Amino acid sequence: MRAVAARSPVRATPGTDRRRRNLLRPEVPVEWLALGASLFFLVFCNSSFFAAVLATGVLEAPGGWITVAGIAVLLATLHLVALLLVLTERTAKPVLAILFLVTALAAHFMSKYTVYLDADMVGSILHTDHKESRELVSWSLLPPVIVLGVLPTLIVCSIRIRRRPLLRAFAVRTAWIAGTATIALTATLFSFQGVSSLMRNHPEMRHLATPGNYLVSLVRVMRSDQIAKGAPRKPVGVDARVDPRPPSARPRLLVLVVGETVRAQNWGLNGYARQTTPRLAGIAPVNFPNMRSCGTATEVSLPCMFSPRGKAGYDRETLKRSESMMHLLARAGVSTSWLDNQTGCKGVCDGLEFESLEHATDATRCDSEGCSDRILLDRLPDVVSRHAGDLVVVLHPLGNHGPSYYKRYPQHLRRFVPACESPDLDRCDREQIVNAYDNAILATDELLADTIAFLRTQSERDSALVYVSDHGESLGESGLYLHGIPYAIAPDTQTRVPMVMWFSSGLLDALRLDVDCMKHESSRTAASHDNLFHTVLGVFGVSASEYDPDLDLLRSCIEPAP
Repeated sequence: MRAVAARSPVRATPGTDRRRRNLLRPEVPVEWLALGASLFFLVFCNSSFFAAVLATGVLEAPGGWITVAGIAVLLATLHLVALLLVLTERTAKPVLAILFLVTALAAHFMSKYTVYLDADMVGSILHTDHKESRELVSWSLLPPVIVLGVLPTLIVCSIRIRRRPLLRAFAVRTAWIAGTATIALTATLFSFQGVSSLMRNHPEMRHLATPGNYLVSLVRVMRSDQIAKGAPRKPVGVDARVDPRPPSARPRLLVLVVGETVRAQNWGLNGYARQTTPRLAGIAPVNFPNMRSCGTATEVSLPCMFSPRGKAGYDRETLKRSESMMHLLARAGVSTSWLDNQTGCKGVCDGLEFESLEHATDATRCDSEGCSDRILLDRLPDVVSRHAGDLVVVLHPLGNHGPSYYKRYPQHLRRFVPACESPDLDRCDREQIVNAYDNAILATDELLADTIAFLRTQSERDSALVYVSDHGESLGESGLYLHGIPYAIAPDTQTRVPMVMWFSSGLLDALRLDVDCMKHESSRTAASHDNLFHTVLGVFGVSASEYDPDLDLLRSCIEPAP
């Protein structure tokens, strides 16, 4: 029998191992990473942008395909140039990882809620708190974060970056930038007429082009915040004073309730099919059915409505560097106080009396997720008792802030059912969403009615209540949800808001105000946030150079002095 020689096991050579590792972890220059990332953003993260482009009917026009192709090439090349300018061998992986994850979030919320990431929206995101932001976190967020954020990040992290000598790296990068710019210029020349016309007629679409939209907006917000932070506020009302009154005149008390996210279309006093304001209807305050907001987000509307500049003079940086109506009133001798169950006064009350109740520990009003708006009314008597003279108290409730409308009202006000009880609105049909939203308005109605009941007990003061919402809300109309659409294209559901006024009999007499005249005028007068500043000055009889009697909603119904 022949002996069979034992065979030694086959071992992989060092070259084989190296080739295997190269296949699993290829070596790629930074420029190719930048190109891959820009194409990834174009193809997978800009569905909202291209949906908006196609919705304009661009393909029906001559050369429509050339226009769309030109836009795609320009979008890819602009992002590529930006990446080529910032990515290095050391920074490429962490920068791209952050971009992938943030862009995944941006693409998700733009697609789900039709969010436009302009400077105002990015400012709102940066200045929100964890209570509001966590309501937007749901299981529907997981797939896009994994697919658009985690997976590309893992791929990039597994790649080895090819290193070059400094001079050669500079030459290669310069050539890439020059070549990309040439491609962009060529695409512009071939599609200039269509692209320029589209962008000129629909400038808001640039706020959907991801990730450039939020990056540009972030720079603008940080710049304006930094400028405002380092500059003193420009005084407002340096000559403000309260007009003389008889010695027997009682001090005046105004409770100004700045509502949150209530739209005029669902306001019962405006003739809505449902009576969402039953208690206010029994009180019959002065109602303004034709009221417009200054913005579509709190970050814009709040500073604007407390400013004498109004919507026409709105400028984010200027308002951040200016004092507000609250500072003017304080300078005139009217005490001010701000009670907040939201994310602050957005600079409107800086340096003045302010109390946040958003994270109070009241066992009856608060839980781990925050406090109900009733805590504002609980604190009101104490604030009023601490101030003897004229006083304005601002209540800033959570109101109808979405998407968790079902958390904004107690169970005894759950009248419209079935109500959506999820922050993930696409799990509910529109009827359920509207039901929850309308129930939340019932809570506002109850808060306002009980506040008026408290003011009626203030026999030693002449009192008033003014309620106005900061902006409206979309509840699924035309695929839109929440708010924050650029004002130029925002639907009425986001710009029409409710406003009501109530006056004690003593204040009506002191102002010589004809309330029947007010009700008549309010039913036919178009009003806006621009009127608030001047109307509040009128309530207190404050004279100031900023005061415009034509914008004072009380002025036309004040009877002449005998």
